[in-house]
Amino acid sequence: MGSEQRRSTEFDGSALGDASARKTKASRYRRRFSRKSHDHPAPDSAVRRATAASALGNATEWYDYGIYAVATSYIASHFFAGFSNATLLTLATFAISFLVRPIGGLVWGPLGDRLGRKAVLATTILMMSGATFLIGVLPTAEQVGILAPILLITLRLVQGFSTGGEYGGVATYMAEYAPDHRRGFFGSFLEFGTIAGFALGTGLMLLMEVVLTPDQMSAFGWRIPFLLAAPIGLVGFYLRSRLDDTPVFTELDGASTASIEKDSASQTDSSETDAAPGIIGLIRDHWRTMLVMSGLVIAVNVVNYTLLTYMPTYLNHQIGLSSTMGLTVVLIGQLAMMALMPVVGRISDHTGRKPVWYFSLTALTLMAIPMFKLIGFNFGFAIVGFAALALLYIPQLSTITATFPSLFPTQARYSGFAITYNVATSIFGGTAAMVNEWAIGVTGDIAFPAYYMMAACLIGLVCVWHMPETAGASLRGTAVPGTLGSAVAEGSPAEQALEECRQPEQRSMEEHEMLEVTQHAIEEAEAFAEAVAATQEETAQDEAGEHPAPTVS
Repeated sequence: MGSEQRRSTEFDGSALGDASARKTKASRYRRRFSRKSHDHPAPDSAVRRATAASALGNATEWYDYGIYAVATSYIASHFFAGFSNATLLTLATFAISFLVRPIGGLVWGPLGDRLGRKAVLATTILMMSGATFLIGVLPTAEQVGILAPILLITLRLVQGFSTGGEYGGVATYMAEYAPDHRRGFFGSFLEFGTIAGFALGTGLMLLMEVVLTPDQMSAFGWRIPFLLAAPIGLVGFYLRSRLDDTPVFTELDGASTASIEKDSASQTDSSETDAAPGIIGLIRDHWRTMLVMSGLVIAVNVVNYTLLTYMPTYLNHQIGLSSTMGLTVVLIGQLAMMALMPVVGRISDHTGRKPVWYFSLTALTLMAIPMFKLIGFNFGFAIVGFAALALLYIPQLSTITATFPSLFPTQARYSGFAITYNVATSIFGGTAAMVNEWAIGVTGDIAFPAYYMMAACLIGLVCVWHMPETAGASLRGTAVPGTLGSAVAEGSPAEQALEECRQPEQRSMEEHEMLEVTQHAIEEAEAFAEAVAATQEETAQDEAGEHPAPTVS
């Protein structure tokens, strides 16, 4: 193969015949295993509206979870009074909502892939905020006895069911709306909403404790943040109901419809691969991706729920800080996280998702024990230690929206994300606070949360090795982003990974195999593009028929 061919910027199909049996060096070849992304991003105004609606909805969701976490002592005294382990029961009630999150993912995920992202997200935000509001008006155990914790658990189950469709859907929506080369930056605002929700709940509870007396706080003050979920949820519903579905989903929906009509006429079934796969098809076709993502979710959520939901209880019960001091420590750390998130999201667009994940997971593994030791000294060191752990966690949290949806093709994205995320979260995320509290009680070692975080981060490091680089990969069409023959932005980390043979699927393939897979992927992409173009042409003709040009007499 000549030097001009080595420097070619387009895939050369003739290379199939004389490809050597060894892998190529990317410095010699350009665009042999990928194709250029012709990204057609939505207008800036539409992206801003989608970002605002997604972030506000996510803030509502995590505001609901956040206020429960910081109101643990009040919930324990009002709903589990008389039990010797009231705090552990309260944390178990927090965890129980995560048991139904996979069920929510199984229901909402396939619906989102079939009906669209918008309708599901408008419904889940109402369910979540409504259940939170009702917690604020529940009678206590002193008033209605055992019925009080039963009602509380029921509402937590409603929250878990709605969240099963909320987070996977809103992350998918935001990822599909963002431009390929800026997905990390725009996606970071979704997680900005996550921390904003936690911070708002923490700040309101802290404000209540400062303004009200302890008796007033116990009598009614703890309820106020729960009641505020109603107006916040209504605002989020209004914003989401006015959004359009993502261009990526709209293209696939139109192309699939046209393909189904064509196949019906010819009595074939070739459209099967473009349709939403269903649960069995999802597991059959994407089980490796689901396994890799599960490991990443374990790392993310053990750290997340240890730091953001268990830490107020930990600081109060294990370290001995007052409730006000504990909330102050957490709030300062949350505000620092919010300031850094868009910056890290932008960095990941340039360096790639994998480098920032490697950094975060490695740093947390090394620093977890020293920082937990620091937190135990006094109030000032607690602020420093918690803030350090929170900031080291940011490279994971701020890139979730850009990373996880990009692991699946469009037709399986919502369901793949929702089901995988919620199953792993239900087992390792929502239970983190309960596991930490129980383990400290059994072992007497207040550093156990650090060990738990370290184990989760080690699992995450293994899975990052098997995760493809998707920064700059296109989410359009039916191909898995970042795989051989997929569309990538020029000069992006995804393009570099493909051309340097660093993607996981390339490690076990010879050069000629990669070229064959690439050619096949390009042919499928061209067929999909033709279907999209045909659909758009038919739509334009229909619109022209509905509004014919006026005749001149």
